[in-house]
Parts: sequence; structure tokens; C-alpha cells
Amino acid sequence: MAKVAFLGLGVMGYPMAGYLAKAGHEVTVYNRTAAKAETWAAEHGGRAAPTPAEAAKGAEFVMACVGNDDDLRSVCLGDEGAFAGMDEGAIFVDHTTVSAAVTRELYDAAGEKGLAFVDAPVSGGQAGAENGQLAVMCGGDQEAYDRAEAVIAAYAKACRRLGESGAGQLTKMVNQICIAGLVQGLSEGLHFAQKAGLDGKAVVDVISGGAAGSWQMANRFETMLADEFEHGFAVDWMRKDLGICLKTADQVGASLPVTALVDQFYKDVQKLGGGRWDTSSLIKRLNSVG
Repeated sequence: MAKVAFLGLGVMGYPMAGYLAKAGHEVTVYNRTAAKAETWAAEHGGRAAPTPAEAAKGAEFVMACVGNDDDLRSVCLGDEGAFAGMDEGAIFVDHTTVSAAVTRELYDAAGEKGLAFVDAPVSGGQAGAENGQLAVMCGGDQEAYDRAEAVIAAYAKACRRLGESGAGQLTKMVNQICIAGLVQGLSEGLHFAQKAGLDGKAVVDVISGGAAGSWQMANRFETMLADEFEHGFAVDWMRKDLGICLKTADQVGASLPVTALVDQFYKDVQKLGGGRWDTSSLIKRLNSVG
């Protein structure tokens, strides 16, 4: 078992850190809101630290799941950042969805201090985190990944290294691009079924076993039909991720017309007051105008 720090106890990080403790690792946590870290420590028997540097002291692995590029920099760098507290040879594993650019920046900064940095964004949403069933896509040095994989296994159903630093984040971009198009297609299909007077559940029961079937259809169609959107990854965060995808697409010369369009549809959902609704709320936009 390893000595591990976990930085960021949001809807994803809180249960992920819990699975590390359940697996027998010695876990110290840090959260920007200290009370949440204290609550986690009381629940799981770990320790709460006042700064990322304090949490990282003596840790073999430091995991992070925060909000965006700036949040990640803030928990890594500076006198109170994790890098300042980590011992040479320790490994930082970043589960945040951020740009490949900041990943490579921090990979270099870690290397200058004798630390390893693995980018390891996750897919599976809040339910995946709570059930310890996340898909983890990684980039970074092979040796660092090999050491970190056994620790990541505490909350992963699948984990794979895709290449050098930044490859994990680029793969997560592919994931978000695919989800955006799938959810819009599912939203249009269910919207059409409702307008055509069909029983949406009966329709999905028939088509889900064929070529139209998907995880989104299996796990979200009932709540979409019920006009319930409190079950997963928030629209605000999806727009942050799609913004990263579109900016990176410009840099690498990729064309993402559907992604750009769906990003604007999510902007419409935000205007409806749905920034905290889950991503399946694209159907809400259609029903509000159709």
C-alpha cells in the first residue's frame, strides 16, 4: 500500500479519494474549502491538510481532480503548491480535464524538480466515481504510468497509457467530442418521438439493441423523457471541455463542425438557466423551442 495525497474533493474527487482509503492506502486530502476535507477525513479515517504542499509531504503519489487549467496550476505551483512538498521521485497524477498545453507545462515543471507527472483525465461521470468504475486515459512517461496504474486501479474499471505527456488529455477531448454528438442525436430522436406521439420508452426498448444503441441511450433516456437533469456531468463543465476541444482543433488543423454547433446549443441551455443541469439537457432546449 502507498502513501497518497488527493487534492480536490468535488463530486468526483470525494468518492475517488474514498476508494483509495478503502483499498488500504494511507490518504491525506486537501480541498479549497477546508471543512469538506475535514468531513472526508472523519468519514474515511484519513488526514486533512491545510495546503497542497502539506498534503503532498512524504506522499509517493499525489492525485488531483480540480476545475480547470488555473486551478491545476494553483495546486501544483508556488510555495504552498504540491510540487513544493513532494519528495524527489514522487508522482503527480492529474485527473482534471484540462488543456494539453498546461499538462505539458506542468510535466516540464515537475521534471525540473525530479518529479514525474501523469495526465490521467477520467470518464464515467459522478456515477462512475461513486461506483469506482471510471475509465482513465493517461499520458506521460511509461515508468511513471506503470507505477501509478496500481493506485489508479482503486477507482478505475479501465486504465491505459495513450502516449507521451498530453496524450491523456487529447484522448479525453476525443471522448467529449463523441459525447457531444451522441447526446444531441439522442435528444433529437427522443424529441421527435414525443412530437410524433410515440411512447418514448417503447421506442428505446426496440432501438437500443440495434445500431442506435449507446451508453447515453441506456443510461439517460428515461430521465430525459421525465425532464430530469440532475444526474451527471454539468453543462457548465461540458462547455469548458468543448472550449478546450475547439481551441486544440484549431491548433492541430482538425475540423469539428458538429462539436462547434453543439457547444452553441449548450450555450442556449445555459441561457435557459441550465448551467448545472447534466449534459442530457440538450433535449430541454429542443422542447423549449419545438
